[in-house]
Amino acid sequence: MTSVQDIPEIKLLEYRMTLGMTTMEGRGFYYPMDTAIADDGRMYVANRSLENVTRGVRVTVCDIDSEYYGTFAAYGQSPGQFIWPSACTLDSRGRVYVSDEATHRISVFDRGGALLSVWGEHGSAEGQLDTPSGLAFDADDNLYVADTYNNRVQKFTPDGRFLLVFGGEGAGPSQLSLPWGITVGADGCVYVADWGNDRVQKFSADGEHLASFGTPGRGDGQFHRPSGVAVDGAGYIYVADWGNERVQILDADGGFVQKLRGDATLSAWAANFLSINVEEGEARSRANLEPEIEYFVDDPHEESSHIEKYFWSPVSVKLDRDGNLYVTESNRHRIQVYQPAGASA
Repeated sequence: MTSVQDIPEIKLLEYRMTLGMTTMEGRGFYYPMDTAIADDGRMYVANRSLENVTRGVRVTVCDIDSEYYGTFAAYGQSPGQFIWPSACTLDSRGRVYVSDEATHRISVFDRGGALLSVWGEHGSAEGQLDTPSGLAFDADDNLYVADTYNNRVQKFTPDGRFLLVFGGEGAGPSQLSLPWGITVGADGCVYVADWGNDRVQKFSADGEHLASFGTPGRGDGQFHRPSGVAVDGAGYIYVADWGNERVQILDADGGFVQKLRGDATLSAWAANFLSINVEEGEARSRANLEPEIEYFVDDPHEESSHIEKYFWSPVSVKLDRDGNLYVTESNRHRIQVYQPAGASA
């Protein structure tokens, strides 16, 4: 019998490049949580910063060629500000939606960062939110929200009018435990990263449970606190296996396909910084970036925190129209990009 540890791996994706750099202001990221990709290729990266460190909270706008278009929003509770930005997505008109776990609301901006509206009310009744995280639109511009502390998913119109709710606290089929990331497939089905239950669940557009993928663990096809999910047109499922410091790819039936650990190289922004700051560049050139370490704790977090190329807190996965996968790494303030195997950059 094939165990979860020795399932043959298929190479669906290969590493392409790294985007970003650690900065608390301006061009760069600071504890990024999610990335939304517009049809024109612009990327909107929601930066959460650290608790009690207000400068890093913002949305950074860039693209895969490392062009920088500026930032918008800031820390605070006024309209258009955030405390704990968690997720971002775009509707068919290119408007940017950002969820805030602390204020329990959704902020809507135009593509240039001008605030259009804010909606959301704290609570547990239908239409109210408690720590909203993942956001995803369907083809009709209905917005699905992972209502995390209410252990459910809610569906809204773009202006925040409640449509339906599904889920509920628990570990059974259709029940959820702190749902985090969410996406809608080409077939209209809703996929939820069921963080506390170490699995991904698939629902119909109206909330009927269709399937569950994964079990707790560190083997192939197993998860530990999955935080993000994406689905491509062929039905492959991409999961940010946050607690295991990796990304896993499953087929449409939940079978294991491939896992990614991280392959980061210097981003264009980081290379530019090191070329200007010569002493730091020279120190880096002398450093051993892949040291042999005898770990005292058998935990993926230990290895990821010491080896720079590996994912460290891969919190979100998103796909663009060309099939590139963007993995947002919160603890290393960057995005690793993977492309379909065999594709030319």
